[in-house]
Amino acid sequence: MSHQRKPIIAANWKMFKTVSEARETAVRLKALLDGGPALQSREVLVCPAFTALAAVHEVLSGSGIQVGGQNLHWEDEGAFTGEISAGMLLDCGCRYALLGHSERRQYFFETDETVSRKLRAVLSTPLIPILCVGESLSQRESGRAEEVIQGQLSGALAGVEASGLGGLVVAYEPVWAIGTGMTATPDIADQVHGIIREWLARRCSADMAAATRILYGGSVKPANAGELMSRENIDGALVGGASLDAESFSRIVEFK
Repeated sequence: MSHQRKPIIAANWKMFKTVSEARETAVRLKALLDGGPALQSREVLVCPAFTALAAVHEVLSGSGIQVGGQNLHWEDEGAFTGEISAGMLLDCGCRYALLGHSERRQYFFETDETVSRKLRAVLSTPLIPILCVGESLSQRESGRAEEVIQGQLSGALAGVEASGLGGLVVAYEPVWAIGTGMTATPDIADQVHGIIREWLARRCSADMAAATRILYGGSVKPANAGELMSRENIDGALVGGASLDAESFSRIVEFK
């Protein structure tokens, strides 16, 4: 982890927690982290289900813990039943938005093109995009991991001016390590993060690449967080299952 880049530890609660359960977890998390040194040295973020966004933001307001959306639509408004816009997320108190999570790609047929449209929509708002990329097990085993990830980056950033990408955050989530208990070793994760950073340097600039925070997501737990974060190119974590429990997530946030 570079000292120049402020780490982000993000909780992705996925489709878990009712409003009351989410509020309860947020209250506990706030109590565990409030006034602690971790909130001074790193950004902490919780992405609850849309139904719980306003309640969680209300609990966490003023604590230093931010709130983010798990997804959004690329249009400002319209006849898109079941969708949610960037403006709606901002109105709920969101500061961040996840884009192109592997589960969105896998189960809801999101493509690099739709992710690109969402990214362009977010870049025109105060929201900070967290762009998710990552390869499947078969892609990794066939030696195509680098090609797949660079293709996802290229597709998502298509048509976007390099000068407009200042706040971009990238999350590397190897699909084969999400919820499986398998974790990319710190060496593998750092190597892939380095590949992403090199690609950004070529596509945008060396300065932009050096400033971009690249998070690791894939079975991050209190036991492996510190070792992952010790690597030069790993600037934080996107945490799934281990973030559902306030104690577990707070231990990841407070990694040494």
